[in-house]
Amino acid sequence: MRNPLALHTWTLDTTPLGRVLEIARETGWQAIELRRLDFARAAERGQAAEAVLDLVRSSGLATACVGVTLGWMWTEGDERAKLLRAFDESCRWAQALGCGTVMSPVDRGRGGAARAVASIGEVGDIAARHGVRLALEFNSQCDQFNTLAAVREILAKAAHPHVGLLLDAYHLGRSGAGPEDLDSVPGGDIAYVQFSDVPRSGLVPGQALDRLAPGQGSVPFKDFFAAIERRGYAGYCSYEAPNPAAWARDPAAVAREALEATRAAAA
Repeated sequence: MRNPLALHTWTLDTTPLGRVLEIARETGWQAIELRRLDFARAAERGQAAEAVLDLVRSSGLATACVGVTLGWMWTEGDERAKLLRAFDESCRWAQALGCGTVMSPVDRGRGGAARAVASIGEVGDIAARHGVRLALEFNSQCDQFNTLAAVREILAKAAHPHVGLLLDAYHLGRSGAGPEDLDSVPGGDIAYVQFSDVPRSGLVPGQALDRLAPGQGSVPFKDFFAAIERRGYAGYCSYEAPNPAAWARDPAAVAREALEATRAAAA
């Protein structure tokens, strides 16, 4: 596959960030995807955000994406102001790392479409001020924006140039969609791609910590990667596979096997 591959830090959640960066570099990943939690954990140890930025820079890895805190679509008052400050902060961190993308899942609950559209415009303006683009991810396990069609509709209504679509193979699969559903998505709408496999059985509604390496589940990855290539997406594909079974294993082995599985699945 032609897309550069990134390792999402959630995949190795129980491993300290410094070691995750070493593993990603040593096993051949080209970039890292960071969460706000990575910065929060450093803060709990008395480390400033700049220390995290320095750690990532010194790793030699590119930064594919930086996460923001969800909840900004419908929250009001002081909590909303806090979330927007956090959004601005994540955009600043991304910019400082030379990263052009921040990501956010949709809100988990339900709310008005008009309010969601206005909120997308508001955070899109924040992203624009920092020269980054927000990739908005639908969540197959949330209440409202749980399909590709639903998130595409709200993004079309917002029509903000600094907000695009995050495609996640896991949520695409769990929502019942397939690679063929991407053929109607304009390539320019795709801001970012994440991937992991969906178990063939034993799925639990609301549970999403069961993600697998490509080839271990039901996602047709050769078709998925071919579909995003047809759409002209040339950006990072980030392996996001939180799973307690993986966290209990040697993290270097998990990272290495996942990269090998990804390359094999895309061939």
